[in-house]
Amino acid sequence: MKLNVLLINPWIYDFAAYNMWSRPLGLLKVAEHLSQFDVEVKLIDCTDSFTIKKYGSGKFKAEIIEKPELLKDIPLFYKRYGISIDEFVNRIKLSTPFDIVVITSIMGYWYPGIQKAIEIIRDIAGDVPIILGGIYATIYHEHAVNNSNADFIYKGHMNESFNFALYTFGFKLKKKREQIPYYKLGLYREYPFAPLLTATGCPFRCSYCASNLLYGKYQRHSVESVLKDITELYSIGVRDFAFYDDALLFDADNHIKPILKEIIKSGLDIRLHTPNGLHARFLDEELAALMKRAGFKTIRLSLETINADRQDKTGGKVSNEDLKKAVKFLKQQGFTKQDIGVYLMYGLPGQELEEVRAGAELLKTLDVKINLTEFSPIKGTEAFEELVNRGIINNNIDPLLTNNTVFSYLYSNYDMDELRNIKLDVKQYNSA
Repeated sequence: MKLNVLLINPWIYDFAAYNMWSRPLGLLKVAEHLSQFDVEVKLIDCTDSFTIKKYGSGKFKAEIIEKPELLKDIPLFYKRYGISIDEFVNRIKLSTPFDIVVITSIMGYWYPGIQKAIEIIRDIAGDVPIILGGIYATIYHEHAVNNSNADFIYKGHMNESFNFALYTFGFKLKKKREQIPYYKLGLYREYPFAPLLTATGCPFRCSYCASNLLYGKYQRHSVESVLKDITELYSIGVRDFAFYDDALLFDADNHIKPILKEIIKSGLDIRLHTPNGLHARFLDEELAALMKRAGFKTIRLSLETINADRQDKTGGKVSNEDLKKAVKFLKQQGFTKQDIGVYLMYGLPGQELEEVRAGAELLKTLDVKINLTEFSPIKGTEAFEELVNRGIINNNIDPLLTNNTVFSYLYSNYDMDELRNIKLDVKQYNSA
């Protein structure tokens, strides 16, 4: 008998959120995996509710909700981003009957959205088995076991061991066909954009990043497979593609450059975006030229900090000179301030606001957009362990308190007026 599986990407519960070409790629990989078997797959993506603003990205629909007790002192509105509760309930009812539910998770501090989704599923479908996977389920595994109300917490990225999770509930899968790409499974009504991963994992070990905790090793997809996805997505109307790799430019001569050359050769009229920060160190003149010809519209570079010692301590992936060269090469190809943004972090362990202000001043001299981003500690990373060892947080901190907005407010010891002034100055500069 055919197995009926319901996949769910839950809401975002946060103080701020914006759709930067995001889709639940891990959950879509589950759908692709299941497509090999005699399985019917349905998807409810609670975040598939946004107003498109530019290049397919857009503003999530949102509803102000009551803050959890731990966040009561944060002077901002707490919101549920995505579809309404009523729509979710109706879609659950329309999806019945289903034999098992698979829920993904992303940020650890979004877990209230998971709890709400499971609560509603339980009300409607009773004791149907629920598997929870994804980033929160992996990084905060024990917390998910104790607080999610899911029946099975799947740890790690999607692989053949997922079949074991199904087997624990008595479901045995027998292969019937080759895998089918998610965009051919009818999971979404529309595809205004497509996120891309040309590789999984990362060859670097930055102190604040969890990539190595989620993926055992760095693995690249072939140029042919990447081009196949782009071409097939283009054929169904996608024009905006966002690379979500952690190290897109690494070993560029053997990976991203051949990909871009094939895109150029294909003649596809597409727009390319990099919401994840690129390694400026690997951006040379040839690559900048290829990026321009291939159709890059949104370029984000990683700097994080201008402090050389902190750059080395957090991973040594970029220097100020690396960034200056990368910006120069991009500007030579005609990219402007509106196209180039640089991530500048604040709230790193031991980082003073003067360092952040100095970073902003450097970026102004390069005439690029400044993307201020708050540090958020992730369990298992070096930065998290440093904070634990310094007594700033404890190892069992509630994930809610690792929210980037919350963490800088509660734990950075910054003068909030001074931080607001830096943010205002950056906002005025960016809009000029």
